[in-house]
Amino acid sequence: MGSGIAQAAASSGFYVILYELTDAVLEKAKASIEKNLQSLVEKSKITLKTKEETLNNLRFTNNLHDCLGDVIIEAIIEKPEAKIALFNQLAEINHSETVFASNTSSLSITQIVKGVKNPERVIGMHFFNPATIMKLVEVVKTDLTNEQTANIIIELAKQMNKTPVICKDSPGFIVNRVARPYYIESLRLVEEELIDLAKIDSLMESTGFKMGPFKLMDLIGNDINYAVSCSVYEQLGDPERLKPSFIQKEKVEKGELGKKTNKGYYTY
Repeated sequence: MGSGIAQAAASSGFYVILYELTDAVLEKAKASIEKNLQSLVEKSKITLKTKEETLNNLRFTNNLHDCLGDVIIEAIIEKPEAKIALFNQLAEINHSETVFASNTSSLSITQIVKGVKNPERVIGMHFFNPATIMKLVEVVKTDLTNEQTANIIIELAKQMNKTPVICKDSPGFIVNRVARPYYIESLRLVEEELIDLAKIDSLMESTGFKMGPFKLMDLIGNDINYAVSCSVYEQLGDPERLKPSFIQKEKVEKGELGKKTNKGYYTY
């Protein structure tokens, strides 16, 4: 998600600093962006000049002190303590009006906001995978987020050719809350041995869905999807209808996370 967001911003003309912890991860992110842009060139969707301009807008670093900007978007591990700690580190080296936006899928933005210095400038900016293609961005406000911060993120999303939708901080926001039954009911059918997963995907796609639930979980990553399911389930008070599936839990424990590990519900 981080490299996808960086590519989307850079291709929209913004100067972008992409931070990762290690050189190896940075090289992987750079290679992924270059591959994506080259694919667009080969499909005649962008020119070679546009590709070069996008790459020129990007800087890659593993030095946190290089991370200076007007807006900082984090897409790190789904743990509130880690996000809060990172934002506070960055707050020490950035000016007091720098906006901090979290790309979390389901964690409480309010919890993150309360832990960060100058909480009025912290907000949720939830992109969808792949961030270079998907238009929707959920702009997640809290009672502590001020209007200026919200307006900056809405305008930024528009300039990135995205469609911002404002929502109040709540478990799963809008999309992930609506999407839980799509995944969980599908998993429940497989748990009860009523139908196999490939047939569910085929049926859902035949009715107009771009991807069946199991292909989509493999694309998102079973670790991410399972974490979101657990988060929404717990935040809503453990409703039986949203109980996460043991099938997906086993996939995560086995490291069968989907496309990124070459195996999930399908083998790639």
